[in-house]
Amino acid sequence: MKKNIGSHLALYPMPVTVIGAMNGDKPTWTLVAHVGIIGHDRLLVSLAAPHFINGRIKETKKLSINLTDEKLLPKADYAGSVSGAKIDKSGLFAWETADNGAPVITESPLSIACTVEDIYITKGFESFICAIDATLVDEKYLNAAGKIDYRNLKPVLFEFPTYEYLKTGDVLGKCLSFKKQPEA
Repeated sequence: MKKNIGSHLALYPMPVTVIGAMNGDKPTWTLVAHVGIIGHDRLLVSLAAPHFINGRIKETKKLSINLTDEKLLPKADYAGSVSGAKIDKSGLFAWETADNGAPVITESPLSIACTVEDIYITKGFESFICAIDATLVDEKYLNAAGKIDYRNLKPVLFEFPTYEYLKTGDVLGKCLSFKKQPEA
């Protein structure tokens, strides 16, 4: 029997990302695990309202979403532990400017340059609805067909209730490959 444990945010684990935005002529960064897909061409980045980077995103309407792998995790973790209002985080990562003007982390295995189309506000949070302008992937993470190979990329995941980082796991099967009616 299932037990009702109340209203809990339980859709975890989520990919660990570093969000980038320009702060004048240099970037600022923050660690975010509240990212999501809201359509085949739109993403959502949800940030606590007091974050310094929110103002920069609202000003420029551009941001980047940078996936984190194990190698990048120490820097990503640090980016989330200090405020851009107090610490200049522009030198934390090697970066380049995407065609849309958003800063992307060159050492991230996968970066998505986005344009903010809308902001959805809830109590204490600002959620940025973004159009995907470009997806930039290190070629070593592409398979022979030119598709992203997440078994090779291995993004780090974040699990909220325990505040732990997780490794991605094994492949269980292809989507829609379990076509046989399951037993009850």
